[in-house]
Amino acid sequence: MFFKKKTPTFSYNPEKQYPVIRSSICTGEKVAGFKDKESGHFTDVMLIKTDTDLDNFKQLYGVDEVKVEY
Repeated sequence: MFFKKKTPTFSYNPEKQYPVIRSSICTGEKVAGFKDKESGHFTDVMLIKTDTDLDNFKQLYGVDEVKVEY
């Protein structure tokens, strides 16, 4: 099977934003995205279901560490 290489759908600016995983306390749903350092606005990028999804997010955006917020 042939798959297209995934390209980032969101332009990440490390000077103005930082990567975050928002995790629901009730359901456990996790969403990866970026939070603005000044305004605190969160932009969701992808749903995280498994550790592989998290690894793909890190690789896609070149991120080593991701904070988790509840």
